[in-house]
Amino acid sequence: MGILNKSTIEKWILPNLTIGKRGFETTAPLIEVVECIFHRLKTGCQWRELPTKEFFTTKQLSWQSVYYYRRATPFNKWSKSGCWQKVWIDILSSNRHYLDLSSIEFDGSHTPAKNGGDAIGYQGRKACNTTNALFMSDNQGIVLGMSTPQAGQHHDLFEIEFLFKEICNLLKKAGVNLNGLFLNADPGFDGENFRKTCENENIIPNIKPNPRNNSKAQSFESFQKGTHIFDEEFYKNRSVIEHSNAWIDGFKALLVRFEFSVKNWVSFHFIAFSVIFLRKINKKRKV
Repeated sequence: MGILNKSTIEKWILPNLTIGKRGFETTAPLIEVVECIFHRLKTGCQWRELPTKEFFTTKQLSWQSVYYYRRATPFNKWSKSGCWQKVWIDILSSNRHYLDLSSIEFDGSHTPAKNGGDAIGYQGRKACNTTNALFMSDNQGIVLGMSTPQAGQHHDLFEIEFLFKEICNLLKKAGVNLNGLFLNADPGFDGENFRKTCENENIIPNIKPNPRNNSKAQSFESFQKGTHIFDEEFYKNRSVIEHSNAWIDGFKALLVRFEFSVKNWVSFHFIAFSVIFLRKINKKRKV
């Protein structure tokens, strides 16, 4: 089952993946290894249940080889070396003209975690252990980046200065201009530290007031009074991030976290972002 065609994988994915050192040669085509990893992402099957016979035509590899594969440095080492993030930055940088930055949307998401590991904690609202990550999308729902995941017991504003700057730095690496962008966020982000963080990046926050904070957000006509601005009509654009969540949920390995390593968990997200964006680009080119 292919989620990207071979030519797309060869153009956008393979050039950013490192290969083994010391002159080792791969015993199977890397494109087949990548397709096998994509299958794991799409179906959510366990690593040991990968149907490797369906993917390898010349040299049969085991699931351990797909995960570790020391000679060609597949999934685990690609994750540790940041290759999947590099793939995403390259795709974003080369195709940023397809983005709609009339507004950007910001949200957090808790994912149930079943196997333990890094950045996992009990979240009372979900009544289970979760991992929490922050996501930013454009006005089409195309995810632009995500933060380093945190343990689920933390609220959305936990370490917000560091995590938001982390996403912004990723976008800057991809050549995305943040100056003057309008950002929508829900009441969970109604905090002075987050507003200040947005201002430091020259981003204009449009955050729905949290009643528990007794915020006095006013209309644009009240700007000179020094109170926070909130535009209800503009905030409606935030619904597109629900499209992002739906597209991400289409990758079953991301619905529930079984990956012990948080680096591998993040890597699977960057692969999903890449697939979603490349598919959208291909559709636009056909129109």
